[in-house]
Amino acid sequence: MAIPKARVMSELVEPFRVRSRLTREEHTVRFSHLWVGIATRHSDTIDCKFLVDGRGVVVALAHPGFVEFRERTGRSLTDEETACLAAACLREHLEADRDLSGPYLPVSREEVLRLAEKLGFLR
Repeated sequence: MAIPKARVMSELVEPFRVRSRLTREEHTVRFSHLWVGIATRHSDTIDCKFLVDGRGVVVALAHPGFVEFRERTGRSLTDEETACLAAACLREHLEADRDLSGPYLPVSREEVLRLAEKLGFLR
């Protein structure tokens, strides 16, 4: 019996372009992968790595937001939904031309829930 191949993690979010509203600079963004930062960085986050114009940026989503999401909805966010949340956050950040000089973009519990609602995951 054959086991069907799973989708490649880097394909959870299609590559996209973002233009800064302030500078009009355009960025190319590619999703790479996600992992639990609790284990690797001893942080309370779910980390999603993107390549922004070829440079690695980690969107660090606060794990308490995931806990509250589960309490409110009775289900967990999927990997695909998590990657989409991180992509939406990164898009907003780049459109607003906010600083991305550090390796991590921290996202609070409140922001995780706001984005989940904005994307229609939190009903």
